[in-house]
Order: sequence, then structure tokens, then C-alpha cells
Amino acid sequence: MPETNLFEELKDVLQDFKDFLDTNVPVIKPAIQALASLIPQVTELIDKLVDLMNKLKTEVENLDVSAIPGLAEASEFTTKVKAFLEAAKTLLPDEADTIDDVLGVADVVTSLPSLDEVKTEILALIAAIVAHLNSLKA
Repeated sequence: MPETNLFEELKDVLQDFKDFLDTNVPVIKPAIQALASLIPQVTELIDKLVDLMNKLKTEVENLDVSAIPGLAEASEFTTKVKAFLEAAKTLLPDEADTIDDVLGVADVVTSLPSLDEVKTEILALIAAIVAHLNSLKA
């Protein structure tokens, strides 16, 4: 089973969202504006989405993994933890929530060494998406 890389997955999802907006903003914009006149919360939805995108941008910008000693080994450790937990999950069904929590953290740590490879792309995608979202309200 291929390893899940959260940052590659995030980049792919953001790219898909940006591509959709690149193509569809001219079609969506009049609909959003018409909906906003009927349902003012539509504008609030866009504002909240922009706020979440900006928070994501800040979190990604603040992740500086270049100075972490032993990161490759820590990532290898969490890869092994994930394999163990996936195997144990079936035998410990009452611990599924705890296992999922640990797997979530392990996924992040396992993916950290690749962050520098996609960080610039992720930040550029977020900026483009935020610009599109803001244009929907203009």
C-alpha cells in the first residue's frame, strides 16, 4: 500500500480546487451574487472559507522542518508505528478512536520530510484560491 503523504495530498486537493475555480469563477460569480442577495450567509461562507485558507497558509508557512535533527529517522519511526497500528486496529476494535488519533499525528510526522518539496506550491495555490474566492464577492 503506498504511503499517504499529507502535504502531497493537500497540494493535489488545492490544485484541483484552483483548477475548478480557474474554469468556473465566471459562471459561479453571478450565481453567488444572486444567492447573496437572497441568503446573506453566502458571503459569510466565502469569508469563512477565505479565513480558513489564510489560517492554513500561516500554518504551512510556520512549518520549518529544515532545522529538525533526525527528522528522517523520526519519519521512519512513525511509518513503522502506522504499520503496527493498522495491523493492531482489527484486534483492538474498542481502541479504534485512539488508534485513529495516533495515526493522524503519525501521518503528519511521516509526511514532514517532503514538506519543503511542495511548500512553495501549496502557498501559491492557497493565494490563487483566496484571490478567486474574494473575486466572487466583488
